[in-house]
Amino acid sequence: MNIELITFIIFSSLLIFTSIKVITSSNPVLSAINLVFSFFLSAVLWLLLGAEFLSIILILVYVGAVMVLFLFVVMMLDINIAKKNAAYIKYLPLGIGIFIVFNILIILFFINTFENINYNAISSINIISESNTENLGFVLFTDYILEFEIAGLILLLGILSAIILTYRKNPNNKYQDPARQIDVRKKDRLKVIKGLKE
Repeated sequence: MNIELITFIIFSSLLIFTSIKVITSSNPVLSAINLVFSFFLSAVLWLLLGAEFLSIILILVYVGAVMVLFLFVVMMLDINIAKKNAAYIKYLPLGIGIFIVFNILIILFFINTFENINYNAISSINIISESNTENLGFVLFTDYILEFEIAGLILLLGILSAIILTYRKNPNNKYQDPARQIDVRKKDRLKVIKGLKE
C-alpha cells in the first residue's frame, strides 16, 4: 500500500464519520463544527485528486466565510432543543421514506448515466495552460457559463429566503418615517397657550 492510498482511507473514513455526526448531533453548534471538519477533510481529498485550486477554494470560501457566518447565526438563535427533538421524532418516518426514495433516484440516475461510458465521458478538454486554475476558469466561463449563472441565482435566492424567513420586526423599537417628518406642519407640533396666570 502506498502513502496516497493510506491517506485516502484515513481521511475518507474521517469524512464519513463527521458527515454522520452532522446529521445525528442534537446540538446545532456541534453539527456546524462537524460540517467544518467535513469541509477540511474534503479539501484533503481534492488535493489527493490533484485539484489544488478547488481544495483551497473549499477551505477559503466555505470554511473561512460561509461556515463562520453560519456558526454565528446558529449560536445567536435561541433554539429549544426539547421542541426540536419532539419534531425530529414526529417526522422521522417521513424523513426515512424521503431518504430511501432519494437514494433510489440517485442510484438509477448513475446507472443510466454511466451505462455507456464512452458516450458520457468527456473526450476532449481545451487545455489553454498547465495550470489547473486557468483551465477550470476557461471551461467554467465558456462551456458552462449558463450553469454557472444559474448556480449564482440559486445562491442569491437562498440568501434572500434566509433573510426573509428570519427577519422579525421588534415592536418595542422606535423607527423614523422621513416622509411623515417632511409633511409635518408647524401647527401640528406647536401649541401656544395664552392666558396662563402665575
